[in-house]
This record gives sequence, structure tokens and C-alpha cells, in this order.
Amino acid sequence: MASWVSKQINSLRENYRKDKVNTVTATIVILAALTWPWVVDPLMRLVLHFSMIDQMFPIIAYILLALGLNIVVGYAGLLDLGYAAFFAIGAYTIAILTSPRSPVAQFLSSNMPFLHVNFWFSLILAFFITAICGVILGAPTLRLRGDYLAIVTLGFGEIVPVIFLNAHSITYGEQGLNAIDQPVIFGFRLGSGPQSTIAWYYLLIAIGAILIFIARRLRDSRIGRAWMAMREDEIAATSMGIDLVRTKLLAFAMGASFSGFVGVMFASRYSFAAPSQFEFSTSVLLLCMVILGGMGNIWGVIVGGFLLGLFDRVLADKISEWGQTLGERTNWSFLLNLDLTKYRYLIFGLTLVIMMLLRPEGILPSAERMAELHEDEEAPEQLYDVRSETHSTGGARS
Repeated sequence: MASWVSKQINSLRENYRKDKVNTVTATIVILAALTWPWVVDPLMRLVLHFSMIDQMFPIIAYILLALGLNIVVGYAGLLDLGYAAFFAIGAYTIAILTSPRSPVAQFLSSNMPFLHVNFWFSLILAFFITAICGVILGAPTLRLRGDYLAIVTLGFGEIVPVIFLNAHSITYGEQGLNAIDQPVIFGFRLGSGPQSTIAWYYLLIAIGAILIFIARRLRDSRIGRAWMAMREDEIAATSMGIDLVRTKLLAFAMGASFSGFVGVMFASRYSFAAPSQFEFSTSVLLLCMVILGGMGNIWGVIVGGFLLGLFDRVLADKISEWGQTLGERTNWSFLLNLDLTKYRYLIFGLTLVIMMLLRPEGILPSAERMAELHEDEEAPEQLYDVRSETHSTGGARS
């Protein structure tokens, strides 16, 4: 045990020496996540006079979705504009299996009472279902790159919500499915009310810790290095013996499985799933999180996801309220009707344009991504001047 602890401490020291910025960022993120309900949120109520604890669940959920998208976009370099589709598949997996309105759930309870389908069963099942769906999406796109790949994934992202919308006999269309099963932990059932908010928060933090661990292990594994090699140059990767078919399919499958986990958590938390929750704008927001934070870097994606999620869920409304209050006091008409929520995607777009101009690698890029974007700025290696050597030796040959 002592040797294991010593090994972990030495590993942390080595990581800090190699990358101080990411180590400090990770420490801040972990401390903030663990103490938010008891330290950070009370301070916000005291200083800013509003609480964020109710909004932390969707913000963290979207951050975890962005981590899954980072596997596809950041690690493997495959542009995916339909990632919200896997989010929908995960949510509808638990909704169809556990909602009393679902004919599938009714059939299972009537004919297979021994098969107890609950939250935990749905969580595991959603992992495999979304991974399979990721392979189904990846298979037809193996030869596609760039804009063509983006168009196909965009189509997939639009088709899936439409399927759930039109399968009215199973999903109830726009009305969605409610009364979705919620987890039981140590005999305590987590509900949808405010009394379960902190319990849901820490459950999502626990799931998030597992997903971050998986993402880190994948990045440092053999398949992670294959993804990065494929991202740099597919021809060179093939010449080095990397199977592009297997590598791409694994990227789509692993990225989709992250979304399946979060989809189950999201639908269970609010005990509701409807197609309107999984629109194209969700995929755009997730892609913005990955690009803003720094593609390929886990902690960068977390920071970028938190900033955009904070603005989307909290600051847009609060700044609008503060602006309207200021407008009433100063009689400035343009502030009286201020509503930033209408322009949030415009603001996201402008933010990305500014980032592309000033810092294209993102807020906290990975070392590999930084090297890619700044390789032209490195000084060229000085070549050995044979002529000067020949002149100094009088042209003698050995």
C-alpha cells in the first residue's frame, strides 16, 4: 500500500513538472466541484445574491457531453455535427424502458416481471446501445473527411430526433415520456424535487469522475495514440500499420457511449424526455465548448464547457435582468428590453471567431495541438555548412 501511494505521489509530481498549467487547473476544478454546494454556492448567494446549484446539473451534464465529443473531434479529428443524437438515444433508452406511458415498459412489466428494468440497468444498456449506434454512424463515413463528414453527421443528428418525434405510439411525440425511473442509493430514491438537488449533483460528479478517468486512459493508450496519428495524417498513419477502419469506428463508439451515460442521467433527473431537448443547437453548443476550451485537452474542454454553460444557463438571464434594472434607473430605452438569451448563439459565434483570430488553439490546448498550430513559428534547424569546413581544411579529403 505504501509503495502504491508513493508511486502515485511521484506520478503527480512528474505531471506537475511537465504541465503546471493543466495540473493547477485540474486541482481547482476538483476542489470547486467537491465544495460547490457547501462553499462556492453560499458565497455566491452572499455576494451576488443568486444561487447556481439548480443549474449546475445541466452545466456539468453538458461538460461531460463535450468530453465525449472531444474523443471524436479532439482526439481523432473527426468533425461530428450530430452528437446530440446520441444524447437523445441515451435519454430515450431509459424513457422507453421505464416510463409507465411507454408500451415497451408496459409489455415488460406484464409479461416479464422477473426482468426488473431500472435506472442502473438502463445506464449500462444505454452505454452499449449508443456505442452500437456510433458504429452504425461511423461505418458509412469511413471514406469521408472534412465537410462531407460534417454533412453526414449533421443529417444523422437531425434524423434521430425526428424518428422519436414521429414514433408517437411509443414516444408520444412532442409530449414526450414522463415518470422516468430514478436511482435508489442506499435505500434513498432520488427524486426530481429540490430536496434531491445536491444528491443528484454528487451522483453526476461521481459519473463524471469515471468518464474523465476513462478519457485520460484512452488518450494515453495505444488506441489514443492511433487516434492522434490518424488526426495528423491518415496516409502516414496507414503506412505505420494503423487500421483506420477500426480506429475510426472505436472513436465514434467511445464518444457516443459517453453521450449515452449522460442522456440516461439527464432524463432520469428531470423524469422527462422529449425531442425538443435534442435539437441541432445542442450539438453546436457542445462543439463550441470543445473548440473554446482546447481540442484534445480534457481540462481545457471542462473549462470551456463551464464558461459557455455558465453563460447559457445563468449569466445570459442575469445580465439581461441587471441591464433592464439599469435601463429603468437611467431611462435608456435600449436596455429596457435587453434579452441576451435571444442572441446567445450569436455571442457564441462571435466568441469563436475572436478565439480563432487571437488564440486558435483554445484556452487550454493540449501540447500536441499547440505544436500543430505553431510549428511554422519554430526556428528552422541550422544545416551544417560543408563548404566552410572544406575551405578551413584546405579541401583535404580523409
